[in-house]
Order: sequence, then C-alpha cells, then structure tokens
Amino acid sequence: MLQSDEYGTLQRLVDALFAERRHVARVEVIGFAEICDLPADLMEIVLLLPPGSYTRQRLCDQMNSALAGHGWGLLYGTVQ
Repeated sequence: MLQSDEYGTLQRLVDALFAERRHVARVEVIGFAEICDLPADLMEIVLLLPPGSYTRQRLCDQMNSALAGHGWGLLYGTVQ
C-alpha cells in the first residue's frame, strides 16, 4: 500500500494542538480538525474519539488504535 498525500497530517494536527498545551478536549480536536479541513477519512478518525480530555499520549493512543482498526496506519501514518 502506498502512502497517501495526506501522510503525516494527523501528526501535524497533534503537534499543533499540543504546541502550548498539556490537555485538549475532544471538541477542541474536532474543531481544529475542521478548521484544518482534514479529508473525510482522517475526520472519521477524529470523530471516533470518545468524549473527554486528552493528554498527548492518550490522544495518540486513541488515534493510533482507530488507524490500526481501519488498516490505515501505513496509508496515513501513526502519531506520537
């Protein structure tokens, strides 16, 4: 499977969200993803996040789990 043109987009989203914060709420992640105009597949990953507040590690774990569940890790990249 080839990498998508959107490979690394979720990593850039996570980096931007946590540039000056230690926690973000799900609604903030969704809102920022919408502002960044993420493609439908990546918005699907963001929308799968359960409600709550996230540290960077917890957010990455949730996103990576959803990416793995869809088989999209190699296509879009995982997040750290």
